[in-house]
Amino acid sequence: MATHWLRHTTLTWVERNFGFAIAHAYAGHNDATDSATITYVTATIHDVATALAALTSEPHPLVAR
Repeated sequence: MATHWLRHTTLTWVERNFGFAIAHAYAGHNDATDSATITYVTATIHDVATALAALTSEPHPLVAR
């Protein structure tokens, strides 16, 4: 239960601060197997890195400073 709660809390925070597309990518969901809705919104690896840097308050090499 604790692992699921941590994942849920983290993904909720990412979605609320960075949007659905970035939360979807942050979760590692595969666009090919998910709903058609994700076809219209996408996130880059740089978007995910930005969310991670914000969540951890640590710099990330893929995020412009």
